[in-house]
Amino acid sequence: MTIYDELKARGLIAQVTDEEEIKELINNGKATFYIGFDPTADSLHVGHFMALMLMRRLQKAGNRPIALIGGGTGMVGDPSGRTDMRSMMTVETIQHNCDCFKKQMSKFIDFSDGKALMLNNADWLMKLNYVELLREVGPCFSVNNMLRAECYKQRMEKGLSFLEFNYMIMQSYDFYHMFQTVGCNMQCGGDDQWSNMLGGTELIRRKLGKDAYAMTITLLLTSEGKKMGKTQKGAVWLDPEKTTPYEFYQYWRNIGDADVLKCLRMLTDLPLEQIDEMDKWEGAQLNTAKEILAFELTKLVHSEEEAQKAQDAAKALFAQGGDRSNMPTTTLEAGDLTDGSIGVLDLLMKCGLIPSRKEGRRLVEQGGISVNGEKVSDVNAAFAADALGEEGLMIKKGKKVFHRALLG
Repeated sequence: MTIYDELKARGLIAQVTDEEEIKELINNGKATFYIGFDPTADSLHVGHFMALMLMRRLQKAGNRPIALIGGGTGMVGDPSGRTDMRSMMTVETIQHNCDCFKKQMSKFIDFSDGKALMLNNADWLMKLNYVELLREVGPCFSVNNMLRAECYKQRMEKGLSFLEFNYMIMQSYDFYHMFQTVGCNMQCGGDDQWSNMLGGTELIRRKLGKDAYAMTITLLLTSEGKKMGKTQKGAVWLDPEKTTPYEFYQYWRNIGDADVLKCLRMLTDLPLEQIDEMDKWEGAQLNTAKEILAFELTKLVHSEEEAQKAQDAAKALFAQGGDRSNMPTTTLEAGDLTDGSIGVLDLLMKCGLIPSRKEGRRLVEQGGISVNGEKVSDVNAAFAADALGEEGLMIKKGKKVFHRALLG
């Protein structure tokens, strides 16, 4: 199976501009391709997984990835998939986020000896002269065509700023610049970026001739990958300080039945033949498939040791006397108690399970909190210091979030 056939079989490719040329490019290791990353946070999240795995697979097939950090475009803001204008970041914040990204990406991509590049489009976009850009690039874009693009149409009613209207031109210029400077001949992105990417291909062909070798390929990042990045708690980060390995494992362990095989294909290195066999699984076997998915992805991001710890901790939840030392745990101090006990709302706040007492009250009243297997329905419930000793209190929030509280 060629690398292109594998990407198709794993459900990664949604649309391409010229399938035969792209097959020739990536199957023979001739692609230097880029994927853009928006530096709006200091950590990647699981919504970036699909892009990272694509880069990893293509690199193993001999192609060269470019991780393009949008330090320049990030100062403008991409209207794609948004209904409001994002706030602009400082140069210092963007650089800090770029440094964090490279550290995390290095677990997936080999940056040594030029095998992969990390570039920041601020390095060329910030140097552009406005009048020169208008003269060089402006004639290549039709305003009518731009307004037909979905990323702009969805913002027209609420108002589209001229700042955001320039985003397509800037992203197109990225491809044009990297085509000339580092030989980038293929761009990849989510289906929400299709119009922007076509703009880059068109710019190259209009400026450099129709024989210019520039390809586009899109991934299902919006409908599949990006939705993975959000849960009811917020984003699921790759940084263990933001999302612990246990929480990361639990996120994948609790994924929906309809998504588990899809995620195994798209996001893990397991052979397709093995995953195809799992297609026959049902009932309790699907839980096994989820455990395999959670273990494989936690191993990939946090190491095999952390994956094993997370798996052991998850199994300990349902085993009498099991080792719970690897579960997310908050150690309380004597000063956290009042008259030798702690109220349920204070307990939830100390453990970081709720953003406010108001939210905690709502959860308790709606039956969303259990402690040591018992539903807590009284917002005034309190737990004595004795209950926090040895095994501690096992708190369950909703159906999927577990946390342990101990007294130090």
